[in-house]
Amino acid sequence: MDDPVQRRFIELFGPEFGHGKPFDLGRLRTALEALGSPQLKLPPIVHVAGTNGKGSTIAFMRTLAWGMKLKVHSFVKPHLFELRERFEVAPKIAAEQDELIAVAEEIARVDSSLTHFDAQVAAAFLLFSRAPADIVLLEAGMGGRDDSTNVITNPSATVITPIALDHVDVLGPTLADIARHKAGILKSGVPAIVARQTPEVSEIIEAEAERIGAPLFRCGVEWDAFDQSGRLVFQATDRLVEFSRPALPGRHQIENAGLAIAALHAMNMLPNSLERELSSALSNTFFLGRLSRLRGGKLSTRIEDEGGAVWVDAGHNAHAAAALAQWIEPTRAFSGATVAIIGMRARKDADTFLATLGPYVDKVITVPLSEAHVPPKELAERARKLGLKASAAPSLRHAMKEAARFPEPLVLICGSFLLAAEMCKAEYAD
Repeated sequence: MDDPVQRRFIELFGPEFGHGKPFDLGRLRTALEALGSPQLKLPPIVHVAGTNGKGSTIAFMRTLAWGMKLKVHSFVKPHLFELRERFEVAPKIAAEQDELIAVAEEIARVDSSLTHFDAQVAAAFLLFSRAPADIVLLEAGMGGRDDSTNVITNPSATVITPIALDHVDVLGPTLADIARHKAGILKSGVPAIVARQTPEVSEIIEAEAERIGAPLFRCGVEWDAFDQSGRLVFQATDRLVEFSRPALPGRHQIENAGLAIAALHAMNMLPNSLERELSSALSNTFFLGRLSRLRGGKLSTRIEDEGGAVWVDAGHNAHAAAALAQWIEPTRAFSGATVAIIGMRARKDADTFLATLGPYVDKVITVPLSEAHVPPKELAERARKLGLKASAAPSLRHAMKEAARFPEPLVLICGSFLLAAEMCKAEYAD
């Protein structure tokens, strides 16, 4: 392991088994109290939960805040290269290695039996409480109600991104089960900014908001965001603003950006001026691993030499596959063959992902992952049973070589954050 911060966290708290941790926040609350309750000493907090779009929404909120000259702390997961990427401590976009290790050791002295992720959350609160900032962007790890980040009691806003089937092994097998977990971040009297949801999910969120007295700010009801003549238009009951279209591709990013704008508006943090600066912030938001085009890297250069392009996305569920399909459909007319290189964890719904994305690609190449995954030969066979052209490759590098044989290929690497991270590391890491 070449990440000293992650190595030290593992030494102190054990491996990060985010999907096997018990739903018990009592131990973390006790540890935080012993540490001086840093979660109560933070700038205004925006707590973000949901299935898809959390990272992109936070990325948009971050750059919008920067456009307003605000200092930002943020805690997100997962990371691409190093664990410290999860901790943005203003004015730096990643925590200092030595400082993060020292904080981890401070937490271990209080309670070394905390889970790895509980310790990360405690570290974020300690770091944020010790550095001045104007806003904290806090991403839930999984679910919401029982997630470690939900030890906070006083957020200034909660945000729920689109909810879909994912982590069913932990959160429950139905959309209703998952929605109840996500709705658990709502707080009495705190505005809840909600993305467009299915009727079933909306009903659950609205019932929970009514039960506890959380004012709702829902996409399609109290606000909306849409693309009009290449501009992003945000409309609320009391506001209509135009911005430059986000640089992040895909129609779903319009709503993610709208969700970020809506959150700031609901918090009375969206100024009546600075529209040029905020437009620039949206158009310059970049989030590696979220439908990102890779250029000039070690593996993408060969594809580019063939007149093709390489894109990488961490999407791994049916909702994400649908967003990718929606993006691919008009793009195919301007490229040669469309090749999807896919690796998936064993606990994911691979069949639905393949069935949703498959009709929009010419070839599927399956690859292994660094953790428990569907074997490439099995994944390729499952793709073929769905009527897709598919083959298995022993590694990502072999898959890229195979993709380069197609004319002017549009190569999309997707199916897992692990695969997105592997590709980005192969491209850019020393």
